[in-house]
Amino acid sequence: MSTEAGGEKVRMHIDPTERAWIRVAIVVLVIFALAITVAGFMLGIQVPTEEQRVDPRTIGDAAPWAAPAADEEGDPRIQELVPGEKYAVYIIAKMWLFAPSQVPTPESGIEIPAGAEVTFYVTSTDVQHGFKVQNTNVNFMAVPGEVSTLTTEFDEPGTYDFICTEYCGTGHAAMFGSITITE
Repeated sequence: MSTEAGGEKVRMHIDPTERAWIRVAIVVLVIFALAITVAGFMLGIQVPTEEQRVDPRTIGDAAPWAAPAADEEGDPRIQELVPGEKYAVYIIAKMWLFAPSQVPTPESGIEIPAGAEVTFYVTSTDVQHGFKVQNTNVNFMAVPGEVSTLTTEFDEPGTYDFICTEYCGTGHAAMFGSITITE
């Protein structure tokens, strides 16, 4: 590196060790940029988006967030948008449970078939919670007043457990549920 000092070129010296560490830092940055690109485009990893704002005090009172009435058939929190292909699941996180905690609920009779696209709409009524579906790339925060969404496909039939990943109090360890995917 050189600079002009009074009309004369002055050569600046960079220690070889420092030069090596600068090169290592640049290589690491390039590797991180490539990893983010691969994760975002090739592995289908999504960033959760804020769908809407809601009042956390009244969110469970109206459809599609409300639990089904005794005389109601099906669960309004689990909607079949395109038969067998597309579903919307509305989940409320609150100390220390998810509602519904089992999707499909035993009362609903709705089964989510393998290969169907499922969009999760998740919010919280009290404190910040985490929502992670085991063995998938679904993992995001449930924040009071915000509805976060993420879409995924379940290719393999079985039971997928979901858990709270953000410590939310003494009952945190009991905050879990499951999703049943059929053939």
